[in-house]
Parts: sequence; structure tokens; C-alpha cells
Amino acid sequence: MSVLFTVLLPVFLVLGYGYAVARQGWLGEGAIDGIQRFAQNFALPVLLFQSMAQIDLGSQYDAAMLGAFYAGAFASFMAGWAGARWLFGRPPDHCVAIGFVCLFSNTLLLGLPITERAYGPDALAGNYAIISIHSPLLYTFGITLMEFTRAHGRGLAVGHVALRALTGVLRTPLVIGILAGLAVNLLGTAGLVLPEGFWGGVAMMARAALPAALFGLGGVLYRYRPAGDMGPIVLCCTCSLILHPLVTYGLGRGAGLDIAALRSGVVTAAMPPGVNAYLFAAMYGVAQRVAASTVLMATILSVLSAWFWLAVLP
Repeated sequence: MSVLFTVLLPVFLVLGYGYAVARQGWLGEGAIDGIQRFAQNFALPVLLFQSMAQIDLGSQYDAAMLGAFYAGAFASFMAGWAGARWLFGRPPDHCVAIGFVCLFSNTLLLGLPITERAYGPDALAGNYAIISIHSPLLYTFGITLMEFTRAHGRGLAVGHVALRALTGVLRTPLVIGILAGLAVNLLGTAGLVLPEGFWGGVAMMARAALPAALFGLGGVLYRYRPAGDMGPIVLCCTCSLILHPLVTYGLGRGAGLDIAALRSGVVTAAMPPGVNAYLFAAMYGVAQRVAASTVLMATILSVLSAWFWLAVLP
């Protein structure tokens, strides 16, 4: 019970505060969207830039941990895609969007603060390693698969489809922040030293990222109240909150991960889909109600998922 109050409650209070403010109409949709855009497009990319610029590239990328996490993610995608196709008879592009909802965990807005509150700021190296390739890898996979799914039978060149996918990924602010941070990290090994004042400004923006993002996420979730499509929504929640962390935990234990890596991998895998899963569906205009409702319902249910795994993990 103490885990619920000391670790999870603060995170979900901030999220719930944003939800309550939106529900009461104290901030309009435009203001909530502004907060969310600030967090997603500016503050969070700066946070990722800071973490990637300072991470130890040689020691923090545990191949076994990354393999366990992403094996769980892609198993979740396949289960979601297959369920949408064969259980619910959805069109192929809808299946890709539903699979993407199962694939894309909220590693940043929920996984990071929950891990930090549970195990301290020194336990986040594994989280940042996962996050550093999360958006580039999964957006590349999702956009590429969607583009090829839609191009099937239309005679479009493979190169054209691949270029569209790559361009879409490289325009993502989170990916830009990650790549810029990695560039500074590599230049630092070659002798580049940026002034202390620069890092002070970066730190100020980074500190604003998670509170603003959680508050904005709460406000955005108010709009996405569940409506119909309960079968696919339950499927997505099951894949995200049960299958993904279960596969990650089993593979992680089998690979002999150390405690810190196992914690980062499993806690991050136990997170619900983020708003980006809805934005992916909205970008293609398919399965938007399933994606939006899943984000809301899985976020609420993730209190139980996170609580369970924090109790199970050493």
C-alpha cells in the first residue's frame, strides 16, 4: 500500500489535476493544447537532449534489457494486429493502427517519473536507454508498415514509400531532441565543451517537462472518454498492460538481467499507451476512437499494473 501513496499517487495526482481542470472548464481546449504542445514539442525534447548528451553510451545500453523490452513490445503489436484482423475483422490499415496502440508504451511521461519515485534518480539509466531508441524505432516501424499497407496494390515504388516513412520520423520533435543529444555526446568525447550557462538553461527547461506533460496529458485525456468498440479497447489494454511487461519480465529473468536493468525494463513495459498512439491513428484517420479510448482506460488501469510490478520486482 505504501508504494501506491509514495510512488504512484504523486504522478497520477498531477495527471488527475489536469483532467479535473479540463473537466471543470477552468482551462479551455486551446490552453490545454498549448500546454501539451509546449511539453511535447519543446520541453520533453530538451529533457531527452539533456539525458542523451550526458548518458554513458558505452555502459548504459544493455542489449539483453533492450531485447527483452522490445521483444515484449513487438509481441504486443502482433497480438493487437492479429486480434484486430481475425477477431474483429478490421481493415488492414486499422489493424496497423490498433497494433501500434499496443506497441507504443508511455515510456516518458509515466515510466520515467514512476521509476524515479520508486527507485531514485540514479535508477533511470536503463529508462533513458529504452527511450533513446523508442520513438525512432517504433515510429519508423509503424509509419513504414502503414505506408506499405496503404501502398499495397497501388504500384508505388518501394523507395518512395520508405522516404515518406523516414521523413515522417525525422520531423518528430522527440526524435530531433534525441539525435541532437547524441550528437553533442559524441562531440564531447572529441573535446567539445559547452558553457555552464548553456547547461543551466537546458536544466531549467528539462525540469518543466514532466510536470507540464503530465498536467497536459490529464487535460487531453478528458476529451477521450470511452465510446463503443469495447472489444478492441480491451484487447489493446490487455496487450499493453499484461502481455508486454510479462514477456519483458520473463525474458529479462531468463537473460539474468541485473536488478536495475530488470526494474527499468519491466516498469517501462507496464506503462499504458501514450497520446502519441492516438496521434498516430489520427495522422492516418483510422481507429481513432479505439486509440483515444484505450489511452484513457489503460492510463487509469496502469495504476494497478504499475502497483503489481513494483510489488513483484526486487
